[in-house]
Amino acid sequence: MAIDVSARKIVAAYGDGGFRVGNERFSGSIILLPDLVAPWTVRAAAELSLASFSVVLAAAPLPEILLLGCGRRMAPITPPLRQELRAAGLALEAMDTGAACRTYNVLLAEARRVAAALIAVD
Repeated sequence: MAIDVSARKIVAAYGDGGFRVGNERFSGSIILLPDLVAPWTVRAAAELSLASFSVVLAAAPLPEILLLGCGRRMAPITPPLRQELRAAGLALEAMDTGAACRTYNVLLAEARRVAAALIAVD
């Protein structure tokens, strides 16, 4: 199946409490899929639960990798949450938000099934 490159949601900038995806500005944290940007209420990695990723878990097909932008610095993700995500079919890679944005763009350009859950930074 061909992917319409113009429809892809590329992270153009982050910071100042939000993100620019393509030409649109989003305030606060977001969940990002190749064809969707959704607001995300998570403000810190300590708030995460399986329910935090409901938008990603509802995607069809399920992404092969979920990038988690934890904010300014990578934060530890609890083993139980990692296990729940793995059981749901998601491979989680946690990193700081800037690295998650860059990695998302690279994987998307490679036509990988990727999602990103990005905590906004100032």
